[in-house]
Amino acid sequence: MKGKWGIRVTWKGSVIGQIHFNIIYICIRFFPLVSRLSKKESERSFLDNGSMLLEDLIASCDGKSNPIRCYSAAELMRATNNFDPSCMMENVSPYYQMFRGILDDRTIIIKKYITQEYINKDEARSCAIRDIIISMQMSTHKNALKLLGCCLEFSIPALVHENAAKGVLNNHGSLGTNENQSMLPWKTRLHIAKHLANALTYLHTAFPRPIIHRDLRSTCILLDDDYVPKLSNFSLSITIPPKQSHVEDSVKGTYGYADPNYMATGYITAKSDVYSFGVLLLVFLTRRAAFKNQAGKFEPITADLKLHLSNVWIQIETIVDPKILENIRGDDQAQQQLQDFLELALSCIQTQSEARPDMIDVAKELARIENSILPC
Repeated sequence: MKGKWGIRVTWKGSVIGQIHFNIIYICIRFFPLVSRLSKKESERSFLDNGSMLLEDLIASCDGKSNPIRCYSAAELMRATNNFDPSCMMENVSPYYQMFRGILDDRTIIIKKYITQEYINKDEARSCAIRDIIISMQMSTHKNALKLLGCCLEFSIPALVHENAAKGVLNNHGSLGTNENQSMLPWKTRLHIAKHLANALTYLHTAFPRPIIHRDLRSTCILLDDDYVPKLSNFSLSITIPPKQSHVEDSVKGTYGYADPNYMATGYITAKSDVYSFGVLLLVFLTRRAAFKNQAGKFEPITADLKLHLSNVWIQIETIVDPKILENIRGDDQAQQQLQDFLELALSCIQTQSEARPDMIDVAKELARIENSILPC
C-alpha cells in the first residue's frame, strides 16, 4: 500500500542575550577545595575549562536557558564511590562513560569524557563543553536529558544529569545488553520514536540558529521509569549560520547512522539528522543494529533494506522484528501502522537530501500513525 510519502516502501551561537551571571557567580563564589585532587591541579583545570565554557556561553546563550549548578570534584567522587565500576552504566559510548550516583538524596547521572589514542584532551574538552552548552539549552524540553550542572575541576569537564531509571538503549534499540535484551512492545517503540521526533524538531526550530545533533543513535537515548525517551549527547552538535542551509565541517558521527551525503561532501544540513532518524526508525522496527560486520566488511542496515523496495509488505514480513509480528498477528490496524512506519523511515533515508521530509513533518506523521488505531 502506498502512503503519504509517495514511495513504496564553529560552533557559533545564536543572538547574544543576557548571560546567566549566576552561573559565573556560583562557580567563583563556591569554588571548593578538593581533597583528592591537588589544589593547583584543580584550579588549573577550573580556569582552563571555565574560560572556554564562558567564551562559548557568551557566543551562544540566548538568555532563555536555565542556570546550572557548578559541582565540585569531591561531590561527584563521593556520589559514585570514586567512580567505582559498579556505578557505570552499560551501552554508552567509547568516547565517554556514564555513572549513576547519589547526591543530595537523589540519583544522578554523571557523564565523564575519556581520551584515547585518536582523541586528544583538547578535542575531548571541546566536545564536553559543547555538550554542556546545548544540554543546558535543551533542558526545558521534556524529551531531552536534563542537565543539572557540571564540574570544571577535572581535566575534561564532567556533566551532571537527571536520572533516567530504565537506562540507555542498546545498539538494537532495546534495553539491556545486546546478548540479554529486554524487548520493547511495538506501541512503546512507536511512542519513543514520536517523542524523539519532537525533541529533534525542537533542536532544529526553537533557536535563532538551527542546531544539528549530528550523532543521533540508539545509545544516545535513555528511558525514564515511564519509558519516556530522553535525548542526550550533544557533543558533536553544530549550528547552521543565518541565511544558510548548511555548514561545512569535518566528517564526524557514527557509521551506519551518518548521512552519506554529509560523509561525501562534509556539508551538514537539518536533513542529515533526518537521515539518522530514519535509520533509528529501522532499528526500532527490526531490532537490528545500524550496521553489521559481515566477514570483516561493515554493511549498513539501509543497504540490506533497500533491496526490498519494490514490495513493501514482503519487506514487513522479512525484516520486522518477529516479536512485533507475533504480538500484532491478526490486528489489521497495527499492520497498517507498520507499513506507514516503514514508509516514513524509507522517506527519511532517501539518497537526495531534498527528497527527505523536514523533522517537523516526520514528527507529525508519527503522531498520526500512533493515533491511527481506533478505540475499541
